[in-house]
Amino acid sequence: MTDHYALKLDNSLKLDNSLKLDNSLKLDQQICHSLYSATNALIRAYRPLLAELDLTYPQYLVMLALWQEDGVMIKRLVERTRFDAGTLSPILQRLEHKALITRTRSDSDSRQKLIVVAAKGRTLSEQAQKVPEAIVCQLDMTAEEAALLKGLAEKLYRQLL
Repeated sequence: MTDHYALKLDNSLKLDNSLKLDNSLKLDQQICHSLYSATNALIRAYRPLLAELDLTYPQYLVMLALWQEDGVMIKRLVERTRFDAGTLSPILQRLEHKALITRTRSDSDSRQKLIVVAAKGRTLSEQAQKVPEAIVCQLDMTAEEAALLKGLAEKLYRQLL
């Protein structure tokens, strides 16, 4: 018996110390790997900018959603951020602890909580104005390329739901 691996591909048998793989199993051919790596790099680029705002990346996404549409129920925030309620709840607790948001009972449905940007959160939005531009400055990408990338990422997201 040998300690070599055998893999049958294309009706041929290859014996050596590595597996012969077709392109579908090569790491550098995986869309998921490229997206994962790009996402991690992008979040790392955001980290020092958000540190100045005392926000994590998920907190920043929640604040972006609230700056765009304030006074929303948690259900709406789940839709906007694409975080599940279990992920969103501790983020909201931390933002409330930082006095960036308030959570109040809805007048229309006392079982629902309404998320409202607090004064400190509104002030923070002014400081956050520089973040998107600072990220764009780090990218060697045209506006058209960025729009195409965003569109393709959204298309992928919708197709995998």
